[in-house]
Amino acid sequence: MIDSNRLANHYQRALRADEILAQIDAHYPAGPTLHQLAPLDQLHIGGVAATTRLLERLSPCAPLKSPYVNVLDIGAGLGGLMRQGAALGLQMTGLDITHGFSALNKALSARVNQPTAPPLTWVTGDACALPFADNSFDAVLFQHSLLNMPDAAKVLAESHRVLRPGGQLVMHEVVSGPNVAQLRYPVPWAASCEHSHLLGLAELTRLLETAGFRLDHVEDWTELALEWRKRQRQKEQTPRQAVLSPQWIFGERFLTMGKNLVDNLAQDAIKVVEIQASC
Repeated sequence: MIDSNRLANHYQRALRADEILAQIDAHYPAGPTLHQLAPLDQLHIGGVAATTRLLERLSPCAPLKSPYVNVLDIGAGLGGLMRQGAALGLQMTGLDITHGFSALNKALSARVNQPTAPPLTWVTGDACALPFADNSFDAVLFQHSLLNMPDAAKVLAESHRVLRPGGQLVMHEVVSGPNVAQLRYPVPWAASCEHSHLLGLAELTRLLETAGFRLDHVEDWTELALEWRKRQRQKEQTPRQAVLSPQWIFGERFLTMGKNLVDNLAQDAIKVVEIQASC
């Protein structure tokens, strides 16, 4: 099980939810677009483009066959992946252990104009004990969320349980690199090693197979991730006031977090991978 109180404190201690909503209402009175929200709600390495690639992995199982394929986003955060999936016609359910994120996710979604998208569902809960029946979903997604979960084996077993036969699991995840001992903190998912539960790629794929998944695709995105993070770092150092940025969530800590991400990627302390597996 995850120590939800300490983890929530990491993510919520500088969260300015009311100010975020006021900022959005002031600058985007007609409702923000998904790209306008991206600096806030795409809190992973790679941004919108990485989410697009992740969702494209679902195309064989779903969007073209039915506009209401059931997809579970585990560790949904502020909902960037959920809203982008809904725009494709997917029936998105987002689970997060941090209630403050789930509440803000819902408030952000209420401000986005997606009249033809299926309705979203938000659940605050623990991925080690998913509050869903067996065979509930066509796909399960992880995007920079497994790294906060100390019992990956249990999470993957639960993921397999709630997937229908033939269902898909797709991950865009951070894993440990060969120099993980040199990992610099803080990073967005952890202020220290206490809440960083990185697995090596070999261990992660072994756990997936043990949970009953068949590996269909594994790709190292590290080089692309590093180039993207370098570009973001340059933007973050530009002396202008962005309408939205990760600093609205992490506060001034994010300046150090962003620098550490570049260093950790460049020094092979971490890797970024894409994995697709099926039941």
